Amino acid sequence: MTSTSRTTERPADKAWRNWAGNVSATPRRTEAPASVEELAAVLRAAAADGLTAKAVGSGHSFTSTAATGGVLIRPEGLTAIRSIDRAAGTVTAEAGVRLSQLNAALAAEGLSLTNMGDIMDQTVAGATSTGTHGTGRDSGSIAAQITALELVTADGSVLTCSAEQHPEVFAAARIGLGALGVVSAITFAVEPVFLLTAREEPMAFDRVMAEFEQLATENEHFEFYWFPHTDSCNTKRNNRSQGPAAPVPAVRGWIDDELLSNGVFQAACALGRAAPGTIPGIAKLSSRALSARTYTDIPYKVFTSPRRVRFVEMEYALPREAAVEAIRELKAMVERSPLRISFPVEVRVAPADDIALSTASGRDSAYVAVHMYRGSRYQEYFTAVEKIMTARGGRPHWGKMHTREADYLRSAYPRFAEFTALRDRLDPGRLFGNDYLRRVLGS
Repeated sequence: MTSTSRTTERPADKAWRNWAGNVSATPRRTEAPASVEELAAVLRAAAADGLTAKAVGSGHSFTSTAATGGVLIRPEGLTAIRSIDRAAGTVTAEAGVRLSQLNAALAAEGLSLTNMGDIMDQTVAGATSTGTHGTGRDSGSIAAQITALELVTADGSVLTCSAEQHPEVFAAARIGLGALGVVSAITFAVEPVFLLTAREEPMAFDRVMAEFEQLATENEHFEFYWFPHTDSCNTKRNNRSQGPAAPVPAVRGWIDDELLSNGVFQAACALGRAAPGTIPGIAKLSSRALSARTYTDIPYKVFTSPRRVRFVEMEYALPREAAVEAIRELKAMVERSPLRISFPVEVRVAPADDIALSTASGRDSAYVAVHMYRGSRYQEYFTAVEKIMTARGGRPHWGKMHTREADYLRSAYPRFAEFTALRDRLDPGRLFGNDYLRRVLGS
């Protein structure tokens, strides 16, 4: 077979950068294999040349999970949706398929994922490998919806993994951090498309705290945003609906989601970065401008939203019963500090799952995410938040900023040793190693 993989030698000053701009790498060469056979050949060639190899998605991770000075494998050659099987209720997509492409293709066939996060720019392999999630009482992360995956390992072998085939690899590789091999295709469970009614409503912080467990239990999908320097939250409850569909009117959607949530918010963040003293006043004005809205649409149009304002982010998964206390402490910390925070704090939930390194592995979880506008000084804020989260056994999102190392993570994940033993078996020479994996997994 003649390879058509595209190879690029990169000059030393031409670095790859992630979406937020906080991570960069200068690989020796980049490859864009167009088939699983070409991908296997790329990995064998990297090993023969003594280079490491890392696959990258759309760059939405805030950590250096995909950074390498060796061979960077780009996703644009693996973007086919291989099959949609209505009878089996599955879709198989290659690693580089964007979630936006997958959602549109499924909707055209009258199908949908059960749950998803709020960003559609990620590739399916990148999103699942780092544990991307939405919010759900009963439905978990995108990785929890995987029924099979195709993994190319360090020696060029191609493993098809599921609960029946290579189940020990399947248990770990659904959220594999790029440490076990390169995911080349993923099969997801899907269902007939359904309608969700979204109810967005401003609510006082103390009320949200008092009713948090009730709101998370009574709604299929519950999340809220707290605006630092205020006592205001915006809540969102998504539940299945018999319809009829009642989408957000086009003009209202543009005003809310583009003008206010992106354009005006971008300007407010830029002003806050230049003059931090203005942030509390802007936050109070913004929170008072919130208004309720209710709409009904197909899932991806309810779950997802455009994110054009660039930021850096830290997120921790807590045992769900620890969430309220932690959020109250976070608020008190901000109020007694000189910190000025322009981004809201986002809180979501997820049920326990059975994936070895899932942040919800073995326990019902609440996620607390904090953000700072790109270019702002985030270290003091993130350090203080991390202290609150780790005091309660928090698990950092693998694709978001944190300082945890293998010793801490070993104690946070009961199945950590299972994952690292599998890594030793599949990649003993650390073809897929980099500084981030050495920090979080050990040698």
